[in-house]
Amino acid sequence: MVEGNYKVKKCSTPIDWVVEVPGSKSMTNRALLMAALADGTTILKGVLFSEDSRNFLGSLKVLGFHVEIDEAAKIVTVEGCNGKIPVTSGEIYVGSAGTAARFLTAMLAMAEGTFVVNASEQMKKRPMKPLFEVLTDLGAEIKCLEKEGFLPVQIKGIGQSASQDEKCSTKLDISESTQFLSALLLISPMMKQGLCIEVTSERKDGAYIRITRKMMEQFGAVVDFDGETYHMNSGISYKSGCYQIEPDVSAACYFYAAAALTGGKAMVRNVTWKCMQGDLKFLELLEKIGCEVSDTPDGIEVKGPENSRLRGITVDMKDFSDQTMTLAALAPFADSDVRIENIGHIRLQESDRIHAVATELNRLGISCEEEPDAVTIHPGIPKPTVVQTYEDHRMAMAFALVGLRIEGIEISDPMCCRKTFETYFDILDKLCD
Repeated sequence: MVEGNYKVKKCSTPIDWVVEVPGSKSMTNRALLMAALADGTTILKGVLFSEDSRNFLGSLKVLGFHVEIDEAAKIVTVEGCNGKIPVTSGEIYVGSAGTAARFLTAMLAMAEGTFVVNASEQMKKRPMKPLFEVLTDLGAEIKCLEKEGFLPVQIKGIGQSASQDEKCSTKLDISESTQFLSALLLISPMMKQGLCIEVTSERKDGAYIRITRKMMEQFGAVVDFDGETYHMNSGISYKSGCYQIEPDVSAACYFYAAAALTGGKAMVRNVTWKCMQGDLKFLELLEKIGCEVSDTPDGIEVKGPENSRLRGITVDMKDFSDQTMTLAALAPFADSDVRIENIGHIRLQESDRIHAVATELNRLGISCEEEPDAVTIHPGIPKPTVVQTYEDHRMAMAFALVGLRIEGIEISDPMCCRKTFETYFDILDKLCD
């Protein structure tokens, strides 16, 4: 457990790392929800244990689900109730987890009873209104307890009051977050009459929506998409069983980026091109800026350029925007400008990530231009400083990479990484010894 600022150890030679990362946060929380809504016992393997997933697990327990946890084995067993919630009242706390907030709010809106959803101060600032509007349109009663359009809320669910004869239809804008759509897709088996969701925003699809659809299919519930509207047929349900969660590719990318920075190599166990996570696109980006990416029997390996000199690039990161901060940490060491585009939505995540990136690069002495949905970063030599992290796990983990090349980099509030990867800095310490 890291206390105080974390002082990054500079790597004097190219790294040669073999790393194992936790399970995917996104897939863990999706799997937990589907297991709870399935009929019977589901065993989840490779579960991520982090602040976000613990809040999700705690919420399921409050709602009366029988959950058995084996952290050492990374296994969770959930007794599903076939689309029903065991209790009809209660208050859950979702912390700062956007997935828990959006998914569980949607689930409770379809349930029978009255519930309260509370959250951290950070999550209370994140948008919820588009989801509230759709859930209200479907028949739920939602009362905002502090600020309109935001958590905390009191929810009176529709239960079995909705018509069972006619498929429900609704419209949704996902420009602020694709999690709104994933939430509705995931709870659709609770609506036995079926559900159609017409997406009204310019953005209709995304990497995380594709993960949601693929996982739903693996659990036995198929979603059809015609380019405008998502269709869930009547009578779909989740099948219980055993499900293996993939390693977190988002977490793996920090170690791959370390190879890029030092001209060394990093292999992350069990990360393969078969993984369904959108952040695999970051590996293709690393190839474009000068790295070699190859398969090994144990996982994908990245080798940085021998002179550690990376190429500048202009890239649309809409579909793998969690790696914006990672590329921003590499950008000062490129041979020309790095421009990251189409990322306006990350201003509404754990922090205003575009502003946080620009502010901390400036603190490091790196020149950059912040735009509403883009950032341009100019090459330079970072100077020693304490990087502020804005209670944002990805800012902490990504900007620590700068310290692998530059002496004197410290990370403020490093344990904000508990949200997804609580042992990150312990692992980094051991690797850098």
